[in-house]
Amino acid sequence: MNLEKIMNDLEKKHPGEVEYLQAVREVLESLEEAVNENPQFEAAGIIDRIVEPDRILTFKVPWVDDNGKVQVNLGYRVQFNNAIGPYKGGLRFHPSVNLSILKFLGFEQIFKNSLTTLPMGGGKGGSDFDPKGKSNNEVMRFCQSFMLELWRMIGPDTDVPAGDIGVGGREIGFMYGMYKKLTKEHTGVLTGKGINWGGSLVRPEATGFGAVYFAKEMLATKGETFKGKTVCLSGFGNVCWGAAIKVTELGGKVVTISGPDGYIYDPDGITGEKIEYLLELRASNQDIVKPYSYEFPNAQFHQGKHPWEVKCDVALPCATQNELNKEDALNLVKNGCICVAEGANMPSTPEAVEVFLENKILFGPGKAVNAGGVATSGLEMSQNSLKYNWSAKEVDEKLHDIMVNIHAACVKHGKQADGYVNYVKGANIAGFLKVANAMLDQGVL
Repeated sequence: MNLEKIMNDLEKKHPGEVEYLQAVREVLESLEEAVNENPQFEAAGIIDRIVEPDRILTFKVPWVDDNGKVQVNLGYRVQFNNAIGPYKGGLRFHPSVNLSILKFLGFEQIFKNSLTTLPMGGGKGGSDFDPKGKSNNEVMRFCQSFMLELWRMIGPDTDVPAGDIGVGGREIGFMYGMYKKLTKEHTGVLTGKGINWGGSLVRPEATGFGAVYFAKEMLATKGETFKGKTVCLSGFGNVCWGAAIKVTELGGKVVTISGPDGYIYDPDGITGEKIEYLLELRASNQDIVKPYSYEFPNAQFHQGKHPWEVKCDVALPCATQNELNKEDALNLVKNGCICVAEGANMPSTPEAVEVFLENKILFGPGKAVNAGGVATSGLEMSQNSLKYNWSAKEVDEKLHDIMVNIHAACVKHGKQADGYVNYVKGANIAGFLKVANAMLDQGVL
Protein backbone atom coordinates (compact mmCIF):
# COMPACT_ATOMS: atom_id res chain seq x y z
CA MET A 1 0.00 0.00 0.00
CA ASN A 2 1.44 3.36 -1.06
CA LEU A 3 0.05 5.72 1.58
CA GLU A 4 1.44 8.95 0.13
CA LYS A 5 0.11 8.20 -3.36
CA ILE A 6 -3.34 7.44 -1.94
CA MET A 7 -3.33 10.66 0.09
CA ASN A 8 -2.03 12.78 -2.80
CA ASP A 9 -4.76 11.42 -5.07
CA LEU A 10 -7.41 12.09 -2.42
CA GLU A 11 -6.17 15.64 -1.85
CA LYS A 12 -6.45 16.34 -5.57
CA LYS A 13 -9.99 14.96 -5.69
CA HIS A 14 -11.14 16.58 -2.43
CA PRO A 15 -9.10 19.78 -1.97
CA GLY A 16 -9.61 21.65 1.27
CA GLU A 17 -11.46 18.84 3.06
CA VAL A 18 -9.05 18.99 5.98
CA GLU A 19 -10.94 16.95 8.59
CA TYR A 20 -11.81 14.17 6.13
CA LEU A 21 -8.21 13.89 4.87
CA GLN A 22 -6.92 13.92 8.46
CA ALA A 23 -9.23 11.04 9.41
CA VAL A 24 -8.30 8.96 6.36
CA ARG A 25 -4.56 9.42 6.95
CA GLU A 26 -4.89 8.49 10.64
CA VAL A 27 -6.61 5.21 9.73
CA LEU A 28 -4.45 4.26 6.77
CA GLU A 29 -1.21 4.84 8.68
CA SER A 30 -2.27 1.98 10.97
CA LEU A 31 -3.32 -0.39 8.19
CA GLU A 32 -0.16 -0.78 6.09
CA GLU A 33 0.92 -4.00 7.77
CA ALA A 34 -2.58 -5.55 7.68
CA VAL A 35 -3.05 -4.67 4.02
CA ASN A 36 0.38 -5.99 3.02
CA GLU A 37 -0.36 -9.28 4.80
CA ASN A 38 -3.60 -9.65 2.82
CA PRO A 39 -2.81 -9.12 -0.90
CA GLN A 40 -6.42 -9.96 -1.74
CA PHE A 41 -7.42 -6.56 -0.30
CA GLU A 42 -5.24 -4.73 -2.80
CA ALA A 43 -6.41 -6.92 -5.68
CA ALA A 44 -10.03 -6.03 -4.84
CA GLY A 45 -9.26 -2.32 -4.45
CA ILE A 46 -10.54 -2.34 -0.87
CA ILE A 47 -8.64 0.78 0.24
CA ASP A 48 -9.60 2.81 -2.84
CA ARG A 49 -13.25 1.84 -2.29
CA ILE A 50 -13.45 2.23 1.48
CA VAL A 51 -12.13 5.80 1.56
CA GLU A 52 -14.90 7.08 -0.74
CA PRO A 53 -18.56 7.27 0.38
CA ASP A 54 -21.13 5.19 -1.48
CA ARG A 55 -23.15 8.36 -2.03
CA ILE A 56 -23.68 11.88 -0.73
CA LEU A 57 -27.07 13.56 -0.62
CA THR A 58 -27.03 17.40 -0.47
CA PHE A 59 -30.23 19.42 -0.33
CA LYS A 60 -31.67 22.79 0.62
CA VAL A 61 -33.84 23.07 3.72
CA PRO A 62 -36.25 26.02 3.51
CA TRP A 63 -38.21 26.94 6.65
CA VAL A 64 -40.11 29.92 8.05
CA ASP A 65 -38.98 31.62 11.26
CA ASP A 66 -41.29 33.08 13.89
CA ASN A 67 -41.21 36.48 12.15
CA GLY A 68 -42.57 34.93 8.96
CA LYS A 69 -39.24 35.23 7.14
CA VAL A 70 -38.08 32.37 4.91
CA GLN A 71 -34.72 30.90 5.91
CA VAL A 72 -32.65 28.42 3.88
CA ASN A 73 -30.05 25.99 5.23
CA LEU A 74 -28.10 23.16 3.65
CA GLY A 75 -28.79 19.54 4.54
CA TYR A 76 -26.53 16.51 4.01
CA ARG A 77 -26.48 12.74 4.35
CA VAL A 78 -23.25 10.87 3.69
CA GLN A 79 -23.87 7.14 3.23
CA PHE A 80 -20.33 5.84 3.51
CA ASN A 81 -20.27 2.05 3.69
CA ASN A 82 -22.95 -0.61 4.28
CA ALA A 83 -20.89 -3.81 3.95
CA ILE A 84 -21.87 -5.13 7.38
CA GLY A 85 -25.28 -3.51 7.89
CA PRO A 86 -27.50 -0.49 7.20
CA TYR A 87 -25.80 2.90 7.22
CA LYS A 88 -25.73 4.17 10.81
CA GLY A 89 -24.55 7.48 12.19
CA GLY A 90 -25.74 10.71 13.70
CA LEU A 91 -27.17 13.96 12.38
CA ARG A 92 -25.34 17.13 13.47
CA PHE A 93 -27.02 20.55 13.45
CA HIS A 94 -24.36 23.23 13.89
CA PRO A 95 -23.13 26.26 11.90
CA SER A 96 -19.72 24.57 11.43
CA VAL A 97 -21.21 21.62 9.54
CA ASN A 98 -19.75 21.11 6.08
CA LEU A 99 -19.01 18.18 3.81
CA SER A 100 -15.46 17.68 5.09
CA ILE A 101 -16.62 17.30 8.70
CA LEU A 102 -19.45 14.95 7.77
CA LYS A 103 -17.18 12.80 5.59
CA PHE A 104 -14.63 12.54 8.42
CA LEU A 105 -17.38 11.56 10.86
CA GLY A 106 -18.90 9.07 8.42
CA PHE A 107 -15.54 7.48 7.68
CA GLU A 108 -14.78 7.10 11.39
CA GLN A 109 -18.25 5.67 11.90
CA ILE A 110 -17.51 2.71 9.60
CA PHE A 111 -14.81 1.41 11.94
CA LYS A 112 -16.49 2.46 15.16
CA ASN A 113 -19.63 0.55 14.21
CA SER A 114 -17.57 -2.45 13.12
CA LEU A 115 -15.86 -2.53 16.52
CA THR A 116 -19.21 -2.90 18.30
CA THR A 117 -19.68 -6.23 16.40
CA LEU A 118 -23.30 -5.14 15.75
CA PRO A 119 -24.53 -5.21 12.12
CA MET A 120 -24.22 -1.49 11.31
CA GLY A 121 -22.54 0.30 8.43
CA GLY A 122 -21.18 3.86 8.56
CA GLY A 123 -22.86 7.14 7.69
CA LYS A 124 -23.31 10.71 8.92
CA GLY A 125 -25.40 13.74 8.13
CA GLY A 126 -26.70 17.06 9.33
CA SER A 127 -27.08 20.71 8.51
CA ASP A 128 -25.50 24.12 9.09
CA PHE A 129 -28.72 25.03 10.96
CA ASP A 130 -28.09 26.34 14.49
CA PRO A 131 -30.76 25.31 17.05
CA LYS A 132 -29.23 27.73 19.57
CA GLY A 133 -31.56 30.64 20.22
CA LYS A 134 -34.38 29.19 18.12
CA SER A 135 -37.88 28.64 19.47
CA ASN A 136 -39.38 25.16 19.69
CA ASN A 137 -41.66 26.00 16.76
CA GLU A 138 -38.73 27.14 14.62
CA VAL A 139 -36.81 23.96 15.41
CA MET A 140 -39.91 21.92 14.58
CA ARG A 141 -40.42 23.63 11.24
CA PHE A 142 -36.77 23.14 10.32
CA CYS A 143 -36.76 19.45 11.33
CA GLN A 144 -39.94 18.78 9.37
CA SER A 145 -38.49 20.43 6.26
CA PHE A 146 -35.21 18.53 6.70
CA MET A 147 -37.03 15.19 6.92
CA LEU A 148 -39.26 16.07 3.95
CA GLU A 149 -36.16 15.62 1.79
CA LEU A 150 -34.26 12.96 3.75
CA TRP A 151 -37.04 10.40 4.23
CA ARG A 152 -36.67 8.86 0.78
CA MET A 153 -33.06 7.87 1.53
CA ILE A 154 -33.47 6.23 4.94
CA GLY A 155 -35.28 3.26 6.50
CA PRO A 156 -34.88 0.70 9.31
CA ASP A 157 -32.96 -1.66 7.01
CA THR A 158 -31.36 1.01 4.80
CA ASP A 159 -30.04 3.93 6.83
CA VAL A 160 -30.76 4.67 10.49
CA PRO A 161 -29.73 8.19 11.59
CA ALA A 162 -29.28 9.20 15.23
CA GLY A 163 -28.53 12.37 17.16
CA ASP A 164 -25.24 14.26 17.45
CA ILE A 165 -24.27 17.82 18.33
CA GLY A 166 -27.39 19.99 18.17
CA VAL A 167 -29.70 17.02 17.73
CA GLY A 168 -31.25 15.67 20.93
CA GLY A 169 -34.56 14.09 21.87
CA ARG A 170 -36.55 17.16 20.78
CA GLU A 171 -35.11 17.19 17.26
CA ILE A 172 -35.35 13.40 16.87
CA GLY A 173 -39.00 13.61 17.91
CA PHE A 174 -39.86 16.28 15.34
CA MET A 175 -38.05 14.41 12.56
CA TYR A 176 -39.56 11.07 13.49
CA GLY A 177 -43.05 12.55 13.54
CA MET A 178 -42.63 13.80 9.98
CA TYR A 179 -41.08 10.52 8.81
CA LYS A 180 -44.01 8.59 10.29
CA LYS A 181 -46.51 10.91 8.62
CA LEU A 182 -44.82 10.55 5.21
CA THR A 183 -44.34 6.78 5.29
CA LYS A 184 -47.39 5.83 7.36
CA GLU A 185 -45.07 3.44 9.22
CA HIS A 186 -43.96 3.16 12.84
CA THR A 187 -40.44 1.71 12.51
CA GLY A 188 -37.01 1.95 14.10
CA VAL A 189 -35.71 4.37 11.47
CA LEU A 190 -34.16 6.81 13.95
CA THR A 191 -32.41 6.14 17.24
CA GLY A 192 -32.37 8.37 20.27
CA LYS A 193 -36.16 8.29 20.27
CA GLY A 194 -38.27 9.08 23.33
CA ILE A 195 -38.68 6.14 25.71
CA ASN A 196 -42.46 6.28 25.21
CA TRP A 197 -42.24 5.71 21.46
CA GLY A 198 -39.44 3.25 20.79
CA GLY A 199 -36.40 4.71 22.54
CA SER A 200 -33.96 2.82 24.73
CA LEU A 201 -33.18 3.41 28.36
CA VAL A 202 -29.57 4.55 29.01
CA ARG A 203 -29.22 6.01 25.47
CA PRO A 204 -28.61 9.63 26.60
CA GLU A 205 -25.84 8.52 28.98
CA ALA A 206 -24.47 5.75 26.75
CA THR A 207 -21.54 7.49 25.03
CA GLY A 208 -20.23 8.86 28.34
CA PHE A 209 -20.80 5.57 30.16
CA GLY A 210 -19.08 3.65 27.37
CA ALA A 211 -16.08 5.99 27.36
CA VAL A 212 -15.57 5.46 31.09
CA TYR A 213 -16.01 1.67 30.75
CA PHE A 214 -13.30 1.67 28.07
CA ALA A 215 -10.99 3.88 30.17
CA LYS A 216 -11.57 1.56 33.13
CA GLU A 217 -10.26 -1.35 31.03
CA MET A 218 -7.27 0.74 29.93
CA LEU A 219 -6.41 1.59 33.54
CA ALA A 220 -6.75 -2.07 34.53
CA THR A 221 -3.87 -2.97 32.15
CA LYS A 222 -1.67 -0.97 34.54
CA GLY A 223 -3.30 -2.32 37.69
CA GLU A 224 -5.12 1.00 38.22
CA THR A 225 -8.76 2.00 38.77
CA PHE A 226 -10.74 5.25 38.81
CA LYS A 227 -10.88 5.20 42.61
CA GLY A 228 -9.17 8.32 43.95
CA LYS A 229 -8.27 9.61 40.48
CA THR A 230 -8.67 13.24 39.43
CA VAL A 231 -10.43 13.45 36.06
CA CYS A 232 -10.65 16.34 33.59
CA LEU A 233 -13.59 16.40 31.17
CA SER A 234 -14.28 18.76 28.29
CA GLY A 235 -17.68 19.65 26.92
CA PHE A 236 -20.90 19.81 28.93
CA GLY A 237 -23.36 17.87 26.77
CA ASN A 238 -24.63 14.31 26.97
CA VAL A 239 -21.21 12.69 26.65
CA CYS A 240 -19.64 14.79 29.40
CA TRP A 241 -22.73 14.39 31.59
CA GLY A 242 -22.76 10.59 31.23
CA ALA A 243 -19.00 10.38 31.82
CA ALA A 244 -19.26 12.52 34.97
CA ILE A 245 -21.96 10.24 36.37
CA LYS A 246 -19.96 7.06 35.74
CA VAL A 247 -16.56 8.43 36.85
CA THR A 248 -18.13 9.55 40.14
CA GLU A 249 -19.84 6.18 40.55
CA LEU A 250 -16.44 4.45 40.12
CA GLY A 251 -14.77 6.63 42.76
CA GLY A 252 -13.11 9.27 40.59
CA LYS A 253 -13.32 13.04 41.04
CA VAL A 254 -14.33 15.16 38.02
CA VAL A 255 -12.90 18.69 38.28
CA THR A 256 -13.48 20.32 34.85
CA ILE A 257 -16.06 20.87 32.13
CA SER A 258 -15.77 23.22 29.16
CA GLY A 259 -17.64 25.10 26.45
CA PRO A 260 -16.87 27.45 23.56
CA ASP A 261 -16.42 30.27 26.10
CA GLY A 262 -13.75 28.53 28.24
CA TYR A 263 -13.59 25.98 31.04
CA ILE A 264 -14.75 25.51 34.62
CA TYR A 265 -12.40 24.21 37.31
CA ASP A 266 -14.23 22.99 40.40
CA PRO A 267 -11.72 21.85 43.04
CA ASP A 268 -14.54 20.43 45.18
CA GLY A 269 -15.51 17.99 42.42
CA ILE A 270 -18.46 17.95 40.02
CA THR A 271 -20.87 15.57 41.73
CA GLY A 272 -24.55 15.17 42.59
CA GLU A 273 -26.57 18.30 41.87
CA LYS A 274 -23.63 19.77 39.97
CA ILE A 275 -23.77 16.95 37.43
CA GLU A 276 -27.52 17.45 37.08
CA TYR A 277 -26.88 21.19 36.58
CA LEU A 278 -25.13 20.29 33.32
CA LEU A 279 -28.57 19.38 31.97
CA GLU A 280 -29.81 22.89 32.84
CA LEU A 281 -26.78 24.45 31.18
CA ARG A 282 -27.45 22.53 27.98
CA ALA A 283 -31.20 23.22 28.07
CA SER A 284 -30.51 26.98 28.31
CA ASN A 285 -29.44 26.85 24.64
CA GLN A 286 -26.68 29.43 25.30
CA ASP A 287 -23.77 27.04 24.64
CA ILE A 288 -21.65 28.49 27.47
CA VAL A 289 -20.37 27.15 30.81
CA LYS A 290 -19.65 30.40 32.70
CA PRO A 291 -23.05 30.31 34.51
CA TYR A 292 -21.77 27.25 36.43
CA SER A 293 -19.43 29.59 38.34
CA TYR A 294 -22.41 31.72 39.39
CA GLU A 295 -24.34 28.69 40.59
CA PHE A 296 -21.37 27.19 42.46
CA PRO A 297 -19.12 30.06 43.66
CA ASN A 298 -16.14 27.88 44.64
CA ALA A 299 -15.70 26.99 40.96
CA GLN A 300 -13.37 29.06 38.78
CA PHE A 301 -14.12 30.07 35.18
CA HIS A 302 -11.17 30.39 32.79
CA GLN A 303 -12.24 32.30 29.72
CA GLY A 304 -11.04 31.17 26.30
CA LYS A 305 -8.85 28.38 27.70
CA HIS A 306 -8.76 24.58 27.49
CA PRO A 307 -9.12 22.42 30.62
CA TRP A 308 -5.99 20.39 29.80
CA GLU A 309 -3.75 22.73 31.79
CA VAL A 310 -5.34 21.39 35.00
CA LYS A 311 -3.38 18.63 36.76
CA CYS A 312 -5.22 15.32 36.45
CA ASP A 313 -4.72 11.55 36.34
CA VAL A 314 -7.24 10.88 33.53
CA ALA A 315 -8.39 13.15 30.69
CA LEU A 316 -11.61 12.53 28.78
CA PRO A 317 -12.06 14.99 25.89
CA CYS A 318 -15.82 14.91 25.25
CA ALA A 319 -16.50 18.03 23.15
CA THR A 320 -15.58 18.15 19.45
CA GLN A 321 -12.90 17.45 16.85
CA ASN A 322 -9.36 18.86 17.22
CA GLU A 323 -10.07 20.45 20.62
CA LEU A 324 -6.86 19.09 22.21
CA ASN A 325 -3.64 20.29 20.56
CA LYS A 326 0.08 19.55 20.96
CA GLU A 327 0.51 22.14 23.73
CA ASP A 328 -2.43 20.65 25.63
CA ALA A 329 -0.95 17.15 25.24
CA LEU A 330 2.43 18.31 26.55
CA ASN A 331 0.68 19.92 29.54
CA LEU A 332 -1.14 16.69 30.34
CA VAL A 333 2.05 14.62 30.13
CA LYS A 334 4.02 17.16 32.20
CA ASN A 335 1.32 17.15 34.88
CA GLY A 336 1.40 13.37 35.25
CA CYS A 337 -1.72 12.32 33.35
CA ILE A 338 -1.60 8.54 32.82
CA CYS A 339 -4.65 8.01 30.59
CA VAL A 340 -6.37 9.96 27.80
CA ALA A 341 -9.59 8.45 26.41
CA GLU A 342 -11.41 10.28 23.60
CA GLY A 343 -15.11 10.58 24.41
CA ALA A 344 -15.61 12.77 21.31
CA ASN A 345 -14.86 12.13 17.63
CA MET A 346 -11.18 12.83 16.85
CA PRO A 347 -10.79 15.50 19.59
CA SER A 348 -6.97 15.24 19.59
CA THR A 349 -4.93 16.74 16.76
CA PRO A 350 -2.40 14.42 15.04
CA GLU A 351 0.42 16.27 16.82
CA ALA A 352 -1.25 15.68 20.20
CA VAL A 353 -1.70 11.97 19.47
CA GLU A 354 2.00 11.78 18.58
CA VAL A 355 2.89 13.25 21.98
CA PHE A 356 0.77 10.67 23.80
CA LEU A 357 2.19 7.73 21.85
CA GLU A 358 5.80 8.93 22.13
CA ASN A 359 5.41 9.22 25.91
CA LYS A 360 3.66 5.84 26.02
CA ILE A 361 0.76 6.97 28.15
CA LEU A 362 -2.54 5.13 27.78
CA PHE A 363 -4.33 6.71 24.80
CA GLY A 364 -7.71 5.51 23.48
CA PRO A 365 -9.00 6.92 20.15
CA GLY A 366 -12.59 8.08 19.72
CA LYS A 367 -13.62 5.35 17.31
CA ALA A 368 -13.13 2.84 20.13
CA VAL A 369 -13.72 4.89 23.28
CA ASN A 370 -16.93 6.64 22.23
CA ALA A 371 -18.47 3.63 20.47
CA GLY A 372 -20.86 3.19 23.42
CA GLY A 373 -23.32 5.67 21.95
CA VAL A 374 -23.75 3.92 18.63
CA ALA A 375 -23.61 0.53 20.37
CA THR A 376 -26.64 1.50 22.43
CA SER A 377 -28.29 2.87 19.29
CA GLY A 378 -27.75 -0.61 17.84
CA LEU A 379 -29.39 -2.06 20.95
CA GLU A 380 -32.30 0.34 20.41
CA MET A 381 -32.64 -0.98 16.84
CA SER A 382 -32.72 -4.54 18.22
CA GLN A 383 -35.43 -3.62 20.71
CA ASN A 384 -37.46 -1.96 17.95
CA SER A 385 -37.18 -5.11 15.81
CA LEU A 386 -38.27 -7.25 18.75
CA LYS A 387 -41.06 -4.78 19.70
CA TYR A 388 -39.66 -5.01 23.23
CA ASN A 389 -37.86 -2.88 25.82
CA TRP A 390 -34.99 -4.03 28.01
CA SER A 391 -34.56 -2.58 31.49
CA ALA A 392 -31.90 0.05 32.17
CA LYS A 393 -29.83 -2.59 33.97
CA GLU A 394 -30.00 -4.95 30.98
CA VAL A 395 -28.99 -2.22 28.52
CA ASP A 396 -26.16 -1.04 30.77
CA GLU A 397 -24.84 -4.59 31.15
CA LYS A 398 -24.92 -5.13 27.38
CA LEU A 399 -23.15 -1.79 26.85
CA HIS A 400 -20.47 -2.72 29.38
CA ASP A 401 -19.87 -6.08 27.69
CA ILE A 402 -19.56 -4.42 24.27
CA MET A 403 -16.98 -1.92 25.55
CA VAL A 404 -14.97 -4.67 27.27
CA ASN A 405 -14.94 -6.62 23.99
CA ILE A 406 -13.91 -3.55 21.97
CA HIS A 407 -11.04 -3.01 24.39
CA ALA A 408 -9.95 -6.65 24.02
CA ALA A 409 -9.98 -6.34 20.20
CA CYS A 410 -7.84 -3.19 20.39
CA VAL A 411 -5.33 -4.92 22.67
CA LYS A 412 -5.20 -7.97 20.38
CA HIS A 413 -4.27 -5.91 17.32
CA GLY A 414 -2.39 -3.07 19.05
CA LYS A 415 -0.07 -4.71 21.58
CA GLN A 416 3.58 -4.05 20.76
CA ALA A 417 6.63 -6.19 21.49
CA ASP A 418 7.51 -4.04 24.53
CA GLY A 419 4.02 -4.58 25.98
CA TYR A 420 2.72 -1.08 25.21
CA VAL A 421 -0.74 -1.08 23.64
CA ASN A 422 -1.11 1.24 20.65
CA TYR A 423 -4.90 1.57 20.83
CA VAL A 424 -4.99 3.71 17.67
CA LYS A 425 -3.47 0.93 15.60
CA GLY A 426 -5.48 -1.75 17.38
CA ALA A 427 -8.82 -0.02 16.86
CA ASN A 428 -8.15 0.75 13.21
CA ILE A 429 -7.04 -2.77 12.32
CA ALA A 430 -9.82 -4.51 14.27
CA GLY A 431 -12.49 -2.26 12.76
CA PHE A 432 -11.06 -2.47 9.24
CA LEU A 433 -10.63 -6.24 8.95
CA LYS A 434 -14.31 -7.03 9.52
CA VAL A 435 -15.47 -4.48 6.95
CA ALA A 436 -12.77 -5.35 4.41
CA ASN A 437 -13.56 -9.06 4.54
CA ALA A 438 -17.28 -8.34 4.15
CA MET A 439 -16.54 -6.17 1.10
CA LEU A 440 -14.35 -8.95 -0.29
CA ASP A 441 -17.13 -11.52 0.14
CA GLN A 442 -19.71 -9.32 -1.61
CA GLY A 443 -17.76 -8.52 -4.76
CA VAL A 444 -16.91 -5.20 -6.39
CA LEU A 445 -19.83 -2.87 -5.70
